[in-house]
Amino acid sequence: MLTYPDINPVALGLGPLQVHWYGLMYLIGFLGGWWLGRVQAARPNSGWQVAEIDDLLFYAALGVVLGGRVGYILFYNLPLFLEQPWVLFKVWQGGMSFHGGLLGVLLAMWLYGRKTGRRFFAVTDFIAPLIPVGLGAGRIGNFINGELWGRPTDLPWGMVFPFVDQQARHPSMLYEAILEGPVLLAILWFFARKPRPVMAVSGLFLLGYGLFRFGVEFVRLPDAHIGYLAGGWLTLGHVLTLPMILFGLLLLALAYRKRGEETA
Repeated sequence: MLTYPDINPVALGLGPLQVHWYGLMYLIGFLGGWWLGRVQAARPNSGWQVAEIDDLLFYAALGVVLGGRVGYILFYNLPLFLEQPWVLFKVWQGGMSFHGGLLGVLLAMWLYGRKTGRRFFAVTDFIAPLIPVGLGAGRIGNFINGELWGRPTDLPWGMVFPFVDQQARHPSMLYEAILEGPVLLAILWFFARKPRPVMAVSGLFLLGYGLFRFGVEFVRLPDAHIGYLAGGWLTLGHVLTLPMILFGLLLLALAYRKRGEETA
């Protein structure tokens, strides 16, 4: 059994200025995605110029931050927002929705494609392998903030969160950090190394993330003010993630069906 370490969420304090670990994790995610994007663009026949990555990541960062925060408020904390509208701007306290961030990035990629004359799925296929860096770093930020813990467990790596109770619980934020970070990155990175039909990489990202998140939701406790939606196990995370799995399968099927028709 492990015990949650007492981590100060403030990484650096300079008088009234406080730099939070949560914000630093997002910075690491953006920088890591930027670097991987430049590596990917430098591949032979990538169809991208290294210089394009700066603008692309700027659009993606805006989509992540604005979409993630607005999505969290709308999906998970609308009553609090109606009482305290300024809570929308307290990003350093945590509270970012992946599904909101995904919608924000999709909108940003559509705007980027429209500006540069690229097809929407050509842009999303390129950026999909870069996203897991930010996802993994963000989940580490959740761990440092001491949020998103799981159900009680008797597994040897169960962790006691003293600010919750004295039960050993699933460190579900670490499960997500590993699965949504390095594992999903490895899958997408090696899949995208070879030429794939348009929509295939985007479809695999949606499918991979959806399956990992859907699975972890079984051991992750839902937000207390929402609880389980049905059966003592169905969470809002399940409801929001299932369409990703189905749409990912659809994109993969369409991508390879279209390539098969073109080959025939």
